[in-house]
Amino acid sequence: MKKVTGIGGIFFKCKDVAITKAWYEKHLGLPVDDYGCTFWQADSVKLDEKASQQWSPFKIDSDYFEPGQQDFMINYRVADLKNLLKELKKNGVEVVGHVEEYEYGDFAWIMDCDNRKIELWQPRNEQLFEK
Repeated sequence: MKKVTGIGGIFFKCKDVAITKAWYEKHLGLPVDDYGCTFWQADSVKLDEKASQQWSPFKIDSDYFEPGQQDFMINYRVADLKNLLKELKKNGVEVVGHVEEYEYGDFAWIMDCDNRKIELWQPRNEQLFEK
């Protein structure tokens, strides 16, 4: 019998819920509501293709989340990473490091309004995630 079938949500504490929701809505386009944001996969992923969510524990002394001081990091799939980064920089969002390219996608990192490091990922097969 299967017990876990995927990631159901991400929950975290923040300094000011309203400010955090507004920041994510403005800079990353999350359609926030009273509860946060719900990503409905059937709306954004072709039903005949696979989508993935990664679950990855890191060693306690990992520096991967730096310069953030959080114990977790959220990875968001995006459709146009390079243009999103240009827009974020223009709006004063701190970009950390440089874009890293792999066969399965491109990655970049930013800091949110609570100084948490966030990972942005554009899959190589980006048409899977177009609306």
